[in-house]
Amino acid sequence: MLNIKSIPAFNDNYIWLIENSDRRCAVVDPGDSAPVLAYLKQHDLSLEAILITHHHNDHIGGIPELVRQFPDVDVVGPANEPVPTLTHAVEAGDQIKLFDEVFFVLGLEGHTRGHIGYVGDGKLFCGDVLFSAGCGRVFEGTMEQMHTSLSKLAALPEETEVYCAHEYTASNVAFALAVEPDNMQLQQYRDEVNRLRAQNKPTLPTTIRREKWINPFLRTDQQTVIRSVANRTVESDSLAVFSALREWKNEF
Repeated sequence: MLNIKSIPAFNDNYIWLIENSDRRCAVVDPGDSAPVLAYLKQHDLSLEAILITHHHNDHIGGIPELVRQFPDVDVVGPANEPVPTLTHAVEAGDQIKLFDEVFFVLGLEGHTRGHIGYVGDGKLFCGDVLFSAGCGRVFEGTMEQMHTSLSKLAALPEETEVYCAHEYTASNVAFALAVEPDNMQLQQYRDEVNRLRAQNKPTLPTTIRREKWINPFLRTDQQTVIRSVANRTVESDSLAVFSALREWKNEF
């Protein structure tokens, strides 16, 4: 089993550090090198790999300095996105070996055109596609692509731990409650999130199981969610409901 630590960056980013048992590690989406280097020094860790989900600067900005400090580091990232000093381009269907674990590469287009995710050891690193109680904005791709990507994630084993790249949970829960105000599990989750954030603790990781209970973007087949967007779309299929929800969230 790999050990995962969160390294906060900027206002609400998480750089995930993946550590094995002999002080070797990898990081996911290092937008800033400084907190990573500080953590590595404090814990006497050797950086062997950098995993990138997409090309936005708050996910890749720290790569050049990390490569300068660790010249042999393997920089793994999407083949179809501009990522600096990439040494290992991957795409959907590929596998990578991370220490003694195999991770599968998922194509998760929508937020960006070539966004990918990594799943292995019961863990999912999904960048800016799935958030707790929410999902990423559709910037470069299409609503259909994002909906398809979320459907892929919903099909993962329910116990899969979900390591999102941002601490957006509190604001996402507020929107989710506007969609499903009577969702009891969501109300309980709001209280838990408020308690954690009051203590300045992360709300992540979440799990696929939890997200199926509380995340409206994974609940587009539920009548409560369908009814909530009835004034925004005359269609009730899952893609139309998702699109209406995402547009609502954009202005929420």
